[in-house]
Amino acid sequence: MIALDVGGTGLKGALLDPRLTPVTLTRRPTPQRGGPDAVVAAISDELRELRDQARERGLAARRAGVVVPGIVDQASGTAVRSANLGWSDLPLAQILGDAVGLPVAFGHDVRAGALAEGRIGAGRGVRDCLFVAVGTGIAAAFLRDGRPVPGSGYAGELGHLVVDPDGADCPCGSRGCLETLASASAIAAAYGRRTGRAVQGADRVAAGVAGADTAAVAVWEGAVRALATALAAYATLLAPERVVLGGGLAQAGDLLIQPLRRRLDQQLTFQRRPEIVRAEVGDLAGCLGAGIMAWDAEGVDVPASGTGRRTARTPAA
Repeated sequence: MIALDVGGTGLKGALLDPRLTPVTLTRRPTPQRGGPDAVVAAISDELRELRDQARERGLAARRAGVVVPGIVDQASGTAVRSANLGWSDLPLAQILGDAVGLPVAFGHDVRAGALAEGRIGAGRGVRDCLFVAVGTGIAAAFLRDGRPVPGSGYAGELGHLVVDPDGADCPCGSRGCLETLASASAIAAAYGRRTGRAVQGADRVAAGVAGADTAAVAVWEGAVRALATALAAYATLLAPERVVLGGGLAQAGDLLIQPLRRRLDQQLTFQRRPEIVRAEVGDLAGCLGAGIMAWDAEGVDVPASGTGRRTARTPAA
């Protein structure tokens, strides 16, 4: 099966067998500066290249799974809006299907990542799970009975949950959104404001926390507090059994997870207390999730073991 994860900076593609084992992997930059037409052309080219690679290996590529960022209406195959990639109300599933000559299973990158974590990663074994990707921005996807809740494409905008009504302005037009306090970029910016020393990423702040840098500790604690407030809201409304943390900030491991567990426990009273764990699938989560979507659309079960079952004799990818 062809799988493609479209990001603001790069495209991650793969041919996946029914065990979700990559037969081949490709990576190429997203030509974001060329505008939406250039991005669509690059996606189409990548899909055709993967299709041709499948044919060269004697594999039957039956379908492509493609996931993209922004607001995505999965049911209609429409990329509703992406500020980074510049498109709006684009019938992308149809465009890409015509370009590659295959049906396209189309979806959202973070929901695809959640699907991968729920099926083969850190979300295995629970029915209701929240996947949170914390990086330059913050997004989430809720798995109910193992299936992402799409909300007609609008669900999961955790980064724009207001956690401090008197906080900083957010590019979305609101104030005090979670992204303004707890995203990797916000953490780095807050540390720069406190110290007058600019840093390139939150990993430098995390290193300062480990080294007992008081400014880093203060910034980190503020981010943890904001994340815990957002997760408490989710726990109150949707009661996930487990929270899976992914994205770049999750690379901090226990430096983030341990204080977040403590802070969330302090904020909750009667609510179910979700287990908080680190994501397992890694940066291929969106790509593998796209593959799962495609295999599911073909009626091939890819269970938590990662082994798919099919009856067709033709080698497939």
